[in-house]
Amino acid sequence: MKLTFFGAAQNVTGSKHLVETQAGSFLFDCGLHQGKRKEAEYLNKHFPINAAMLDSVLLSHAHADHCGMLPVLVRSGFKGKIYATGATTDIAKYILEDSAKIQEQDCDFLTRHIPEKGPYTPLYTVEDVEKTLPFFSPTPYFSISKSWTPLQADVRFKFYDAGHILGSATTLVEIHEGQETKTILYSGDLGHSPAPLLRNPELIEEQVDTLILEATYGNRLHDPVQVAENKLADIVNEAIEKKSKIFVPAFALGRTQEIIYILHKLHNENRIPHLKIFVDSPLSTSISEVFSKHTEDYDEETWQDFGSLGQVPLEFPGLEYVSSIEDSKKLNTMQGPFMVIAASGMMEGGRIRHHLAHNISDPNNYLLITGYQAIHTLGRKIHHGESPVKILEHWYDVRAKVITINEFSAHADRNQLLTFAQSLKGLKKIFLVHCEPREGESLKSLLISKMPGVEIVIPALKESYTI
Repeated sequence: MKLTFFGAAQNVTGSKHLVETQAGSFLFDCGLHQGKRKEAEYLNKHFPINAAMLDSVLLSHAHADHCGMLPVLVRSGFKGKIYATGATTDIAKYILEDSAKIQEQDCDFLTRHIPEKGPYTPLYTVEDVEKTLPFFSPTPYFSISKSWTPLQADVRFKFYDAGHILGSATTLVEIHEGQETKTILYSGDLGHSPAPLLRNPELIEEQVDTLILEATYGNRLHDPVQVAENKLADIVNEAIEKKSKIFVPAFALGRTQEIIYILHKLHNENRIPHLKIFVDSPLSTSISEVFSKHTEDYDEETWQDFGSLGQVPLEFPGLEYVSSIEDSKKLNTMQGPFMVIAASGMMEGGRIRHHLAHNISDPNNYLLITGYQAIHTLGRKIHHGESPVKILEHWYDVRAKVITINEFSAHADRNQLLTFAQSLKGLKKIFLVHCEPREGESLKSLLISKMPGVEIVIPALKESYTI
């Protein structure tokens, strides 16, 4: 059996892990590379996998860096199935459509404003997305189905709840080759627990030979989410007093819903006064509707916080979901105080870039960073204090007050990653992915000290291993 890493190798985006067996081949995730523009564009445009020879995709969740290349895969000749949980299947439709629309709109914008550097071509179109959706095969968590799902001859798999975002899954694959049975577990992105809305990641007390483990925060411990609640309450109250605008770049999937949940809770507890909050993302609106559809994935705390009051977690007075471009533009001329939550989380696309272009140079405004900012992204540059920054081909001084709240992370910290790995039985090898080198090396050192006898590897891009 051969394992090759075509993404998220010493990097946090572009997850693609190819497994080749005697029976055929399958792919863990098929994500977009993001970050340094030219590098990401090159990697995305030079798709490295023979799509026609691939039997299936096991999709961990619907973030674009895990699912965003599926339309390219299908356009390149893929004919198999894309296995994902029901919630991931529902959400991926919106994520992929939004990705295609943003690419088309960006190409149109650049063609109109900088035609001399063209022509500009989207990586894929909405039409490509529509051709991709029939390949999805919704598959329940093992806790619900109580059965394995056949993948190939002598290969089967099952999903566990990863607790990262709605529908996220950890995937266990069992492979029979001759007289030998091998097991490989792909963690996907593991959630930080406890967290609002979702259940904690499932610990998997089974025999596993090989683990592919995310290590996004392999060098960090998270504070309790209550710390984030306190910080958010302080920022909102300060901004209201100053009549400021608060801009929150947030992933439309996961982070947006988590922030709304906490704001609702703070409102119920009278810790923040009434504030206009605009979720300026059609994608976030659609995904929040999917959350309402899949209440079976909520944790018990959600029912305690809101169900007992007859409330819906993602709806409350003062919260408004913005859809049209015209209504989005009006926010740039409105007087504060108010909050705008808009995609994308790393400020690499979407409406947040337009809001920043209009507002980041006003020292009375706030920019609230609530999640991981990958290297070379606009979010990482602002987080590190760069000024001026380039937004939509123009330069802007960063004068707004930039505040980072790391406690919102939807990723497990180093101790939670260690606990997850130690729950497995018979483990022989761990591959650390979805991490930058510093985070990977830190977690590798911890695992070596705590799990002697287990081989720890940080693969490089396109490296292959026989397992």
